[in-house]
Amino acid sequence: MTRAERFTRSIVAMVKAPTPTFSFEFFPPKDDAAAEQLWGAIRSLEKVSPGFVSITYGAGGSTRDRTVRLTERVLEETSLTPMAHLTCVGHSVAELRQVVGHYAAAGVRNILALRGDPQGGLGRPWVAHPEGLDHAEELVGLIKGLGDFTVGVAAFPDGHPESRSLEDDVETLLRKEREGAEFAITQMVFDVDNYLRLRDALARRGSDLPVIPGLMPITNARQVVRMAELAGQPMPTAVTSRLERHGDDAEAVRQEGLAIATEAARRMLDEGAPGIHFITMNRSSATLEVFDNL
Repeated sequence: MTRAERFTRSIVAMVKAPTPTFSFEFFPPKDDAAAEQLWGAIRSLEKVSPGFVSITYGAGGSTRDRTVRLTERVLEETSLTPMAHLTCVGHSVAELRQVVGHYAAAGVRNILALRGDPQGGLGRPWVAHPEGLDHAEELVGLIKGLGDFTVGVAAFPDGHPESRSLEDDVETLLRKEREGAEFAITQMVFDVDNYLRLRDALARRGSDLPVIPGLMPITNARQVVRMAELAGQPMPTAVTSRLERHGDDAEAVRQEGLAIATEAARRMLDEGAPGIHFITMNRSSATLEVFDNL
């Protein structure tokens, strides 16, 4: 596929196709060693021809420049279609417009629009930039007004940390859709039933927004704690009990984590999920093993 074809390739067309779309998420490296590891993972995962790859945006915009450069490099040096993340955190509207302009100049036309976590992390109160935006749907509207972009948004199957109910989460997605969002990618799915419940509730409201589940194979015990912190939700006991029964046997924990991810992915695909978005943590082996299992 040529650069021009990837320039115009719409993610929403992929996820509405009859066959599932597999995609991968990376984050900008902090140093040369991390960059080498990342590019090794990108080259390994490139071989399975994912529908697209996404590049995250650090808390408070802390990796803004690296995100833009990495997204551009993926477009220039690989056969992959990149999607860039963008958050409202710590940015004025003028700065957000500038970042979108950088993406456009680089040839990036797919953006994931996020409000972002509060500065200081989950549990801290959300405070918008005095000249910025307060909600993700406002960012969706801003991006759509700046050019011909395909815009995705986040969904929270286990409930957004600030929502009070499933209905709140559905209403939020509907507002994003009305502003122009064309697909959603969930936070890491730990409970498949929660993913299905959110998707079905959205459909009952007349939405045709495709909701792609995010999935990360858990390969070590420390990841369990870290993933629960990132999600802002407790890890389901159905997951933790399966991992804990292997104790300190690192390889057994890894294999159990891969089995859990494979089972979850297979069930969601069987239930009609439009694809799976793998959160790779800039490594390829676990993701490729689950991909091969599917």
